[in-house]
Amino acid sequence: MRIHHLNCGSLRTIAPLGTTPTAGAGRRELAAVCHCLLIETDADGPVLVDTGLGTADLREPDRTLGADWVAHAQPVPDPAQSALRRLVRLGYAPQDVRHIVLTHLHRDHTGGLADFPHARVHVHPDEYRAVTDPSAAHHRHSLDGFMPAHRAHGPLLAPASTDGQETWFGFPGVARPQGLGCELLLVPLPGHSAGHAGVAVRDDDGRWLLHAGDAYMYHGELEDTPPLDHPVLDPVQQGAQTDATARTATRDRLRDLVRDHGDEVTVFSAHDPWEYARLTAPATATASTTLSGGGRWRP
Repeated sequence: MRIHHLNCGSLRTIAPLGTTPTAGAGRRELAAVCHCLLIETDADGPVLVDTGLGTADLREPDRTLGADWVAHAQPVPDPAQSALRRLVRLGYAPQDVRHIVLTHLHRDHTGGLADFPHARVHVHPDEYRAVTDPSAAHHRHSLDGFMPAHRAHGPLLAPASTDGQETWFGFPGVARPQGLGCELLLVPLPGHSAGHAGVAVRDDDGRWLLHAGDAYMYHGELEDTPPLDHPVLDPVQQGAQTDATARTATRDRLRDLVRDHGDEVTVFSAHDPWEYARLTAPATATASTTLSGGGRWRP
């Protein structure tokens, strides 16, 4: 199994804060990213984790993403950064992607769905209910966040399966996407959206990667003491979150995870460009992790 880190949409440029080392990126300003994964599997073909901005978003962003969001996020209009174009460069055809796993259904994570219309789209069951059940909590808010242009083709949404008992490093409510042979889990990280979840995947060496989505947005929230919010990113989080108390509790649990299990788990978020630079620095590459490049956002 090979895991590629992809930037599927560069956003506005932001400056680093605090004293935490930023690895390969130094202390310079960087464009925020839409950090996705491509997992090459033997049984299931290429599996995408999040899809960033799609080809239509990067051609006509005001139409598909909304003019207000575009004015704030400042996406770079470069279709070459889309997941579709990146997969083609790796030798795949769009129909090769049979499975997509999403942290949640906000516009900067779902933009590529229309580029892979035949893929099964796995989400946590709480996120699935929020967009499909009119009686569900946060239904209208969730549906508003799932852009019409990203769901007009009728994506094949599939709720992951959970028995309510499985945990992952103490995180409860873990769900498993059905039909996947690789070790991949949806780990509830509540607060940002109604069913927000991280995606945990175990590589061939037994080490876990956790794509934490928008559970936090800046590495200083996990690595600095006290937690350091970014003044550009934090208002985005405040405006999108469904439960501020739950979101803060999730961040604190992730801090504990990094402190107690940093030798077993690598945690990263969807938009922090310094984390992306750290994970795509050549020195971090291993036999089972391949790094594919790319790098301005609000969910």
